Amino acid sequence: MAEYQYQYGFIGMGNMGYAIMKGLLKTVSPDQLTFSARNREKMEDVSARTGVACAENNRACAGASKYLVLAVKPQQFDGVIGEIRDAMKPDQIVISIAPGYSIADLQERFGGVCRIVRAMPNTPALVGEGMTGVCYDREQFSGEELETIRGIFESFGRMVLVEEKLMNAVVCASGSSPAYVYMFIEALADSVVKYGMPRAAAYEMVAQTVLGSAKMVLETGEHPGLLKDKVCSPGGTTIQGVSALEEYGMRSAVIKATDACYEKCTRIK
Repeated sequence: MAEYQYQYGFIGMGNMGYAIMKGLLKTVSPDQLTFSARNREKMEDVSARTGVACAENNRACAGASKYLVLAVKPQQFDGVIGEIRDAMKPDQIVISIAPGYSIADLQERFGGVCRIVRAMPNTPALVGEGMTGVCYDREQFSGEELETIRGIFESFGRMVLVEEKLMNAVVCASGSSPAYVYMFIEALADSVVKYGMPRAAAYEMVAQTVLGSAKMVLETGEHPGLLKDKVCSPGGTTIQGVSALEEYGMRSAVIKATDACYEKCTRIK
């Protein structure tokens, strides 16, 4: 087994890379992490804010880290992998957070020299409420490694282990869908601003309602339809609103959005 200077390395320091790093820093010390990115000024800024040492380049970051998070855009994958492939060792673990690239794709690009974890986190990770779908070949990892992998993703939210064939569905369910939730919040807030509600109050009331409603689903375990029914008194105001949403195709619009997202996932390479 190789010795590594760092337990965790990051290539790429955009929103998701930074969110995962922030989560890990709640449970491990900065001296266990390193990272690299294209922008030297940004690297120095992140290092100053977190205490995490930046690597000289991508290759140095990869060679020094047992768990390497590839947090770069899919179109940058081939270039980055070309830089670091020769620095990788068989006991290293690469965590990919890019949509569209299968474990087999990545193993081929790395020449089979490392083990792959495929993951799809989302941007609420930035506030410690991320949702990540994860897949891997369990037989390739020790129990300790599996616990470490789970610890990475649970440091900034929740993790669900899924079959790899469902990873495109994960993108639809949680990877892309925060954008739809923000659109809903914006639209509902606009609808009450129309009646005179101050905008700041509208955003706060709507966002807290979305947060609380989501927590009800997670903590009660009850079906969302049943929770909806509990709000809809017979002949009341809520069922009138629900009826209008059905009339104007809310469910259909969401399903169509998911279909479009899924189709795009299948074409990423």
